[in-house]
Parts: sequence; structure tokens; C-alpha cells
Amino acid sequence: MGPENDGSSSAAPGAQTDDFDAATRRPGLFERLTGVLSPTKPDVVAGGVANERVLKQGIGLGNLHAKRVEDVAIPRADMVSVPVDIALDDLIQVFRDSGLTRLPVYKETLDTPIGLIHLKDLALQHGFGGKGAKKGGFSLKRLVREVIFVPPSMPIGVLLQQMQSGRKHMALVIDEYGGVDGLVTIEDLIEQVIGEIEDEHDIDEADTWRLEKPGVYIAQSRAPLEDFEADIGLRLSDDDTDEEIDTLGGLVFMMIGRVPMRGEVVKHASGAEFEIVDADPRRIKRIRVRMPGFAAE
Repeated sequence: MGPENDGSSSAAPGAQTDDFDAATRRPGLFERLTGVLSPTKPDVVAGGVANERVLKQGIGLGNLHAKRVEDVAIPRADMVSVPVDIALDDLIQVFRDSGLTRLPVYKETLDTPIGLIHLKDLALQHGFGGKGAKKGGFSLKRLVREVIFVPPSMPIGVLLQQMQSGRKHMALVIDEYGGVDGLVTIEDLIEQVIGEIEDEHDIDEADTWRLEKPGVYIAQSRAPLEDFEADIGLRLSDDDTDEEIDTLGGLVFMMIGRVPMRGEVVKHASGAEFEIVDADPRRIKRIRVRMPGFAAE
């Protein structure tokens, strides 16, 4: 979430093209997904547990043919990207605030993208005693990797094969005028088949919120609102919405009447603040809750 080169840019010197290893390439990712989720498997036949999950969440192999890139892409307004002339400290801060590992890089405006920057490349060159840190110089242009461009009408199954064969994890969606319309990651595509993928930075399934630091909580959108209120000792809902809202994400949605964008801050009447840490066009995923008196600087 790409996210974020014009086809002629080359990858950063010494950087691996991407993270797939030989085992992933033989057989291809597309074929492995097909094999694992084949309808002939006993756990996905009618009445099976996996089949019920597919029906409930709207996921499955059929999405690879039925859905287009525009159906799953992160819209331009939600993209986190950086200019090629950004300072090192500012770039690090963007990575820290967004929690992303790949960011689109552009020259002058987002409609002139030149590639993407991978957090791993930045860390190896300018952290851990890397050569760039020793020399004291920083040039984002030298670290830029190639990114692929795709039309919004492309079936996501075709894009998944293209990304796997090209060992790319991110694509920029280009409109009919050549401008950037959004981005899509390989994780976004796989989630259409197997459901949401949570990484090591996500909150455990059993713990839908945790204290990040004094006065600040990080929570899943599905955190039960009543339980969360009891834990933080603050009433967030009111008598009019008590019976309508069950989750923290539902509360934020009701407050503004739409799905907020990633990075958006929603202020509560109590003085609390809800910062949207992760979201897509369809749902809120993670929220940072700042208690009254702990507003972001």
C-alpha cells in the first residue's frame, strides 16, 4: 500500500532484482496458487471449511479472471511516494511513518515516475555501516529500482503472472493519458485469492489492540469498541450510535461517513485522535489512537 522507470531506468547497483528465490520460480507462483487452491482438493469442495471461507470473504481463484487491476489497486490519493531529490532523513521518516517497504519515486510530479525505492536497499547502503554511510553521500537516484506500468483494465491473473516472471512486487497503474492512477502490489493480488495476509508488524489475531507508547494505542479496525473503551477508560461512542457500532473501525467510518485514506487523522469530540495507519479503498485495517493530550506533534 506503492506505492510506491519510464522503462529505461536500471536497478540500483548491486541490488537484487527482487526477493523471489529459485524455489519460488520453479514452479511459478501462479501455478503454485492454482495447485494449492485447486477445486479438486478435498478442503475446498462444496461444504468444506476453506470453501465456506471463500464464499464469505469473496476470495478464490475465480478473482484472477473476474477482477481487473482497477478493482484492487490503491488509488492515487492513497499512495505514499517520494520525490527523487528527497533528503535522506526525510526519506527515512516517510518509511517510518508509512510502515511500507517500497515507495514509488518520481521526478517533479507523480505523473513522471522513475521507479521505486526499497527499504532494504536504503538500509544496506546507508545503514549498518554501509558504503553510502561511510562516504557520507546520498543519492536516491542510484538506489531506484525499475517498476512496471499496467493499464487499469488488465486482469489481475495476467498481472500476477507478469510480476512473478519479472520478479517485481509493485506496479503503477497508468491512465489513458499516461498519468499515474494508482498502484498495486503482488500482495494485493494474492490476497484476492487466499485472503488478507498479515505480517510480523501486524497485531496478533488474539490481541486486536496494544499500547504502542504512553497515551497511544495501535489497533485493528475490527477491535470491539466496547472492550476497547473499557481498556482505555474513555467513552468514544454515544447513546445514538451504541447499537449501530460494534468496532473501532465502524466508529471512525460513522464519524466521517466514508472510508478514510491512509495517513488521514480523524479528530474525536473527546479530544482523542484516530490516525489511519493502513486502509484500502474498501475498508480500514489499522488505526493509531492518540488519547486526549497526546496529539501528534
